[in-house]
Amino acid sequence: MSLLVQIDQDLVTAMKEKDEIKVSTLRMLKSALKNFEIQKKTELEDADTIKVIQSQIKSRNDSIELYKKGNREELAQKEEKEVEILKNYLPQQLSEEEIRTKVTEIIKEVGAQNIQDMGKVMGKASGEFKGTADMSLVSQIVKESLS
Repeated sequence: MSLLVQIDQDLVTAMKEKDEIKVSTLRMLKSALKNFEIQKKTELEDADTIKVIQSQIKSRNDSIELYKKGNREELAQKEEKEVEILKNYLPQQLSEEEIRTKVTEIIKEVGAQNIQDMGKVMGKASGEFKGTADMSLVSQIVKESLS
């Protein structure tokens, strides 16, 4: 079953269960997916859907950070609930330890020596971790490894 079909079915279920936060989150996601589809001018594939979901999660994580700085805990909690709902549609995420192991392999593979080689490592890593890891965490681990 495609990811889009799953999202549609979950939206219908959430509406029947009167789960307001899930309904609003999935409606916002469907809107973002439709905008991406219009922009791309073709039907979405699962890889595109994952990319949109990841950008939605990143946006919400940024909002959570700002809400917490502004002492708006109730809004931060709402965004955190939305992130949890969206994460259900991503492939299984790698653990930090798995990411560290893979980053070490990539560094050896591309022959990176120092922080100036970070672009080479991240280029290879973006393909390796596509959809399975938070790229900001991957970037942080690469910086630590190359420093």
